[in-house]
Amino acid sequence: MWAGGRYESVAERIAVVAGETVAAAERRRPLDGTALVDLACGTGSAALAAAARGAVVTGVDLTPELVAIAERKAASAGHDITWVVADATETTLPDAAFDTAVSNMGVIFVEPRRQVAEIARVLKPAGVLAFSSWVRTAGNPLFDPIVEALGPPPDRGFTPDQWGDPAIATDRLAADFTDVEIDEGTLVWAFDSLDAARHFVRQESPMHVDLFGRLGGDQQDRLLAAFTDALTPYVGDDGGVRFDAPYAIITASRR
Repeated sequence: MWAGGRYESVAERIAVVAGETVAAAERRRPLDGTALVDLACGTGSAALAAAARGAVVTGVDLTPELVAIAERKAASAGHDITWVVADATETTLPDAAFDTAVSNMGVIFVEPRRQVAEIARVLKPAGVLAFSSWVRTAGNPLFDPIVEALGPPPDRGFTPDQWGDPAIATDRLAADFTDVEIDEGTLVWAFDSLDAARHFVRQESPMHVDLFGRLGGDQQDRLLAAFTDALTPYVGDDGGVRFDAPYAIITASRR
């Protein structure tokens, strides 16, 4: 799924959150010279931010196409980063190998119990975890149209934005982590025009592209119309589309 569309169009928009996530990790412990793993690293925004702070970085992602982009970006920036194509819940990395684990809007898409167990396994005692999550909110024009046009998605037992709930995040981490802190922020999604926003969901965002690809023509038309209706209220006087998306950065220390 993540190889569809153009993931970089998403990564570029959320790169600022990757930087803030890495900064949150460093507030717990200096990163210079320490071993850090970026899980579900995508095209490497958090990995690159950590390398720029002097960390010895390993990036892990399940999608080879995204890892290849990350590798090129690291080489261009002059960073020596180790890249691993693997599931974030089954990294094949050694036990207790890392001082820090980070993830930018990545591990939230994985079954939580397996993911927390794997993070706990690869971190050293007292190691630092820092990752970002979307926060559930009413009126999300990138999600609500899906429910409106197609109905609720199948119940997988978890949703990515549940990590943005402090009670849920604390409970999931409690067995293996302590000193859980959650800081909230707001990302502004901005597009030059309504057509650009429609293009993003139809041709660029991998999750949306994958969904459109699994639909018949009539359903595709209905879904795109629902996105148009949801995005139209956010069109400004200049024709651009702007709306806020709350997110959380969760930090914790390995027991």
